[in-house]
Amino acid sequence: MERGWAGEQLVAAAQRGDREAISAIVYGAHPHVRRFAHHLCASSDDAEEAAQEALITLYRKIGTLRATTALASWMFRIVRNECLRRARHLLDSRPETAVTAEDAVASAEDEVLRMLDADELANAIAALPDLQRRVLIMRDVLGYPGRTTADALGLSVAAMKSQLHRARAAIRHSLVHHP
Repeated sequence: MERGWAGEQLVAAAQRGDREAISAIVYGAHPHVRRFAHHLCASSDDAEEAAQEALITLYRKIGTLRATTALASWMFRIVRNECLRRARHLLDSRPETAVTAEDAVASAEDEVLRMLDADELANAIAALPDLQRRVLIMRDVLGYPGRTTADALGLSVAAMKSQLHRARAAIRHSLVHHP
């Protein structure tokens, strides 16, 4: 978020419960939150809903913010978590298949690794160009078929595959070279 849209005095007043300050912050945060959500979420609908949820959370919980200078990073975490929650919900709602004990152990190990790397991965995905990020989320997170992904984004299947390859390569590079 840009510096200056919510000064420390305004945030401090909002933390004390000043409704005008809270409204000013929510209004000022709105375009930044929407832009970030559109970069991170898989679809425009999810982005709009994630942005609204983040602004509602901001309105309700600004008093719990510890440092007045941490507002932007707090908002970005809320949006990121909401986008990830929505993606997980879509994955969880897909039809179940039979799982063996071996699959369950592998899945548990994978889940632990995913949790450890979730922040790095979310940051790497957020850093991707918009089209690559959308292709990656639709194919690898949401599990959409290639043709469906290509059609939804107005691409040929070959162009979608090229964008997916670039996105995966960028993620691998980012995660391998992460400090």
